[in-house]
Amino acid sequence: MPTDLSAAARPGRAASRCLDAAGIWDVALRADYEIARELNALHGKTYYLATLLLPPAKRPFVHALYGFARYADEVVDDLGDDRPIDEKAAALDELQRELIACVSGGQSRIPVVRAVAHTITTWNLDMAHFDAFMHSMRMDLSVTHYESYEALYEYVYGSAAVIGLQMVPILTPSDAQAFECAKDLGIAFQLANFIRDVGEDLER
Repeated sequence: MPTDLSAAARPGRAASRCLDAAGIWDVALRADYEIARELNALHGKTYYLATLLLPPAKRPFVHALYGFARYADEVVDDLGDDRPIDEKAAALDELQRELIACVSGGQSRIPVVRAVAHTITTWNLDMAHFDAFMHSMRMDLSVTHYESYEALYEYVYGSAAVIGLQMVPILTPSDAQAFECAKDLGIAFQLANFIRDVGEDLER
């Protein structure tokens, strides 16, 4: 199951300054963003360190993107979760429904969903990128090999390229080419991760 972090998380002084800079004042929402930040710090140490290079006002939104992606990934890959594939797929479906509802003004029981929904509405992020991500998470449950690079690209696009595309509006680049560059960089990161994880995957 996804990492259980307290829904009553309270940001420390440094995190509070970032939330202040981002204009996030609601106490409950600040706690949601803090949970996303903790997930980023705990599971994505190099990515988390990279966020320290961003202006404080940008960091909470990037943490929210990471937190949501990590939550979905743990539904798929948590080795301690022995639920059958159909139950995990149902959990992903429910996660996506909650995200859509929350973006539309509804509620979610999941802190990182509430944080990322706020990020999506704040920056007017393209929901198609989140749909593509969830599609790749479902592929992770059942697809074990790919016959061609074109088939692999479908997975890599949704699992990595769209993460870069989600981030571009938050980074507010001056060059429209940033979207294409972010997509290519996400794909490169994912292909490098495949090589890095070969040993671990063989052990499974």
